[in-house]
Amino acid sequence: MDFKVGADGTVFATRELRIPSEQVAFTVTAWDHQTAERWDAAVRLLVAQTSSTHSGHKLQKGKKNTVPDPVQPPKDTLLPWPQHQSSNGLRRQKRDWVIPPINVPENSRGPFPQQLVRIRSDKDNDIPIRYSITGVGADQPPMEVFSIDSMSGRMYVTRPMDREERASYHLRAHAVDMNGNKVENPIDLYIYVIDMNDNRPEFLNQVYNGSVDEGSKPGTYVMTVTANDADDATTANGMVRYRIVTQTPQSPSQNMFTINSETGDIVTVAAGLDREKVQQYMVIIQATDMEGNLNYGLSNTATAIITVTDVNDNPPEFTASTYAGEVPENRVEMVVANLTVMDRDQPHSPNWNAVYRIISGDPSGHFSVRTDPTTNEGMVTVVKAVDYELNRAFMLTVMVSNQAPLASGIQMSFQSTAGVTISVMDINEAPYFPSNHKLIRLEEGVPTGTVLTTFSAVDPDRFMQQAVRYSKLSDPANWLHINATNGQISTAAVLDRESLYIKNNVYEATFLAADNGIPPASGTGTLQIYLIDINDNAPELLPKEAQVCEKPSLNAINITAADADVDPNIGPYVFELPFVPASVRNNWTVTRLNGDYAQLSLRVLHLEAGVYDVPITVTDSGNPPLSHTSIIKVKVCPCDDNGDCTTVGAVAAAGLGTGAIVAILICIVMLLTMVLLFVMWMKRREKERHTKQLLIDPEDDVRDNILKYDEEGGGEEDQDYDLSQLQQPEAMEHVLSKAPGVRRVDERPVGAEPQYPVRPLVPHPGDIGDFINEGLRAADNDPTAPPYDSLLVFDYEGSGSTAGSVSSLDSSSSGDQDYDYLNDWGPRFKKLADMYGGGEED
Repeated sequence: MDFKVGADGTVFATRELRIPSEQVAFTVTAWDHQTAERWDAAVRLLVAQTSSTHSGHKLQKGKKNTVPDPVQPPKDTLLPWPQHQSSNGLRRQKRDWVIPPINVPENSRGPFPQQLVRIRSDKDNDIPIRYSITGVGADQPPMEVFSIDSMSGRMYVTRPMDREERASYHLRAHAVDMNGNKVENPIDLYIYVIDMNDNRPEFLNQVYNGSVDEGSKPGTYVMTVTANDADDATTANGMVRYRIVTQTPQSPSQNMFTINSETGDIVTVAAGLDREKVQQYMVIIQATDMEGNLNYGLSNTATAIITVTDVNDNPPEFTASTYAGEVPENRVEMVVANLTVMDRDQPHSPNWNAVYRIISGDPSGHFSVRTDPTTNEGMVTVVKAVDYELNRAFMLTVMVSNQAPLASGIQMSFQSTAGVTISVMDINEAPYFPSNHKLIRLEEGVPTGTVLTTFSAVDPDRFMQQAVRYSKLSDPANWLHINATNGQISTAAVLDRESLYIKNNVYEATFLAADNGIPPASGTGTLQIYLIDINDNAPELLPKEAQVCEKPSLNAINITAADADVDPNIGPYVFELPFVPASVRNNWTVTRLNGDYAQLSLRVLHLEAGVYDVPITVTDSGNPPLSHTSIIKVKVCPCDDNGDCTTVGAVAAAGLGTGAIVAILICIVMLLTMVLLFVMWMKRREKERHTKQLLIDPEDDVRDNILKYDEEGGGEEDQDYDLSQLQQPEAMEHVLSKAPGVRRVDERPVGAEPQYPVRPLVPHPGDIGDFINEGLRAADNDPTAPPYDSLLVFDYEGSGSTAGSVSSLDSSSSGDQDYDYLNDWGPRFKKLADMYGGGEED
């Protein structure tokens, strides 16, 4: 088959061929599957005289088994418009022909313009006709790809075509007369660019990366590579096929992989992938169009890098069958042996990381094997102290495995277990007291030198000939003594339960036991002595002082006792008054209230006020009982109706005489008088300070911000001074007539008031100026008119001060300083603003 026809009616050559004559004729058949109707069309391929050009073709409509019409128009001419016929004087027009597509090969070498076809109407025999084409490629972008001779109707292509740029064009042919009137209906022209194999397949990536597990079975998918061809995919030009060119390395086979020629899927084709031997393969893939025809197709290549991923197909193995180590006894967290293993899987992966386990030889759990994350070695570590006297050596069996389980079908190696021999080193251990803390009970007060107990220590080093010696480490009261050889403890002083060193009846001491090993070792033990109370403390009377009224019927004193002992060596107590002196029982009496309390009261009806020492004997209930006579100081004083001592009575009871009491009262009165005089003087001074305020109208007072301080005293030369120059002018006689000395003139002067002019009843306009001037002169000469002389006179401090004079401060306004800002400070600074801020007008 030299030619094929597509489903859209496109006729194309299946191969490059040489036509022996000027034309080739064949028949194209079309049929309808539903109606079974069939059409045949005769096609004649006209070969132009110029090379690589076919002039055109014509399709005839007909019925089944249509025979080619021997009468044809010129071989380069298309008659797209049907011929017009007349019958019985009537003219009938058939329906328009469907013009078959015009095929133009891409990448034509010309020359250009190159004729495609000639379009002609049968009316051009009668009238001149002008032909034109419109559409994309003619009068629409891209412009002028096609052109037509308006007179002859010859249609040309003006430049090489590129199917990958545009695969088809749709034009319309027009026929008009010289006046532009339509002669024929526009006819559609379809121009198809015939694809040429001018594009190589292009891979999406130049390098593809994939992976496959080692040991994978044949047929295991690895990756997919893809190449695209810009040529027509419906033709062989765009049909890409894949193949593997080379494989590196070629181990264990040169064909470990294969590729699907149509889809580009790469799969394994042979067994034997082993990461430990080959970790990566580099495969060169070739993509060829023309359905993989290497003679006619275009090719391109890409690289596929296939990484063989690790699986746990190699169990870890010990590098030795036995290991040895040693550890001192009583040591923990110490590495005693390093176990080395070999694993050919990928380092630092779960397939390589080792996990160690002790399977025998350590029932008490003294050891554990930890993994070094860097070297993967097993570190045998002591986690529980070992005792040389119990175990002199350990024989451990250790198994190693990986974090990840072994791959299917892989068995553990016999080299995955090893023996570890650990020797225990004997060291000098400290003696220890078996009973620590040791508690003994005995009565207090045992005599010095009494043997209490033997507090001996045990030396755990049974295989060493060592001696243990004892000494005191802590004995707060220094009551005990220990035998340095055998640990016998005896008393060095009398033990007292009531001592401050006793806590909850227990005395505690610490002893040291040390051996003579190298190096020496020592241990401590605590001895607790529980002291049983004996009645060795007489009761003490409470309170030591009291107060009672001179009349016995008003009140009494409650008394009790305190005993340092504990029950049963304390109460109930017996309170008694001694027989000597006899005055005690004559003046006082003791009444029992209960076992711990009694009441002391006066026996006589009246006892002179004063302080009395009353002895009272208190006896406890111990066996044997102990007694003690204590003195209580009782103050006897006169009392009021409420039973409370009066002030005079209390003083008298304290033993002060009348003269002393009077002297104390006089001192109190004098002190109160001095305080009162001082308060009055302070108030008077404050009053004088307030009377010195300036007598000036508050509305005219511009000194609101002046702070008034106390007048300071003068210096060494302030005794003789004259302030007359600082007072009112000399014309003010009422001021000058005052006595010499410090004077204040911030008051309204007293004197004759000047007469102000009286405004006439009927003023004349010309007298207004005179009236104002006279009033101003009177006000200027009136000393009683405000503002008053407000000069404050302070004490004169004398001359000769080391400080500079305040007058040295230059306040002249002759400089260039601008004082206009004073106008912004309000009415209180208006005077200063007028004086300094007046500018050149002043």
